[in-house]
Amino acid sequence: MGQEFRGRCGPLLAESLSHNERKRELFGADTFYQESWEQLSELTDDPQGFAFRHGLLLLKPDAVVARQLLITLDWLARSGFTVVASSKVTLTPAVVRSLWYFQWNLATVHRRRIVDLLVSTVPALLLVIRKDGGSALPVSTLLTELKGPTDPDRREPGQLRYELGRFSFLLNLVHTADEPADVIRELGVHLDYPARGELLRQVLYGEDGTQHARALADELYAVAPARDLAFEPAVARVRAEAGRLADSGKLTAAARADLVDALAAPGHEGLRELLSAAWRHGLALAPWDVAVVGSSVFPMKNKAYEPVIDAVTAADWQPFAPSTAAIS
Repeated sequence: MGQEFRGRCGPLLAESLSHNERKRELFGADTFYQESWEQLSELTDDPQGFAFRHGLLLLKPDAVVARQLLITLDWLARSGFTVVASSKVTLTPAVVRSLWYFQWNLATVHRRRIVDLLVSTVPALLLVIRKDGGSALPVSTLLTELKGPTDPDRREPGQLRYELGRFSFLLNLVHTADEPADVIRELGVHLDYPARGELLRQVLYGEDGTQHARALADELYAVAPARDLAFEPAVARVRAEAGRLADSGKLTAAARADLVDALAAPGHEGLRELLSAAWRHGLALAPWDVAVVGSSVFPMKNKAYEPVIDAVTAADWQPFAPSTAAIS
């Protein structure tokens, strides 16, 4: 059910899993999706219904250090969602490229460097979400709509990202699976067979997992110091740290000259030169300060390209949303 038609490279997904035709073909041939779907099918006779009724919310390392985990759990409860399972997950550079594989062609070299730098600092928190009372839309799609956009200027009161605070395009704290097919695939990206099975069994058991999620949040806070992600203080710290390095007598002449020149340059251009010099010479500046500054002064998206798969929104699903009875 849901994968009864076959393409050239794998099964074609049904529209109940995705309203993007290209995704339905590419995901059918995607190893992460296939393995997760197969395991889900071992545990339930209704994998499509499972994917429709649940969403995934990833609280990234920036949400951990900004101390926004418990605030997110409170927002979910106020918005009529229940956490039914949770797990700490590690976002390595390989996991990041797998998770955003079909959109990562838009990422600039600076974005890739910054993300690689920050994901290694602390684990993330993965939540499986259920909508209390059901939903005519897939829960993942509804949750994505209520999460709010990446662009801070387009967020509205009541949206999760609005509630969590204004940082930068890159430091947006949370990620959600767009639609049911993404729920299945992203479970495959984040978790291996044993860990995924444990999480899926928690979900199928159906109990409220909020307290477990809160306990995991406390564990993450205990191992990850809080960080100030505001731009101006981060600029001051980066410049001060670079100045100390330039004065340390431990750098090559070329590295010191580049740092001195960058420190003398004004504004965002000077900051771009400073971070570029640090990368070029292999100089280690504080990762979170580099992430805050770099994500604000460098372009994060290559506008010359289109994503391999476009994002799917609630508007794409609205005319086609099945009744909750049809997915029960």
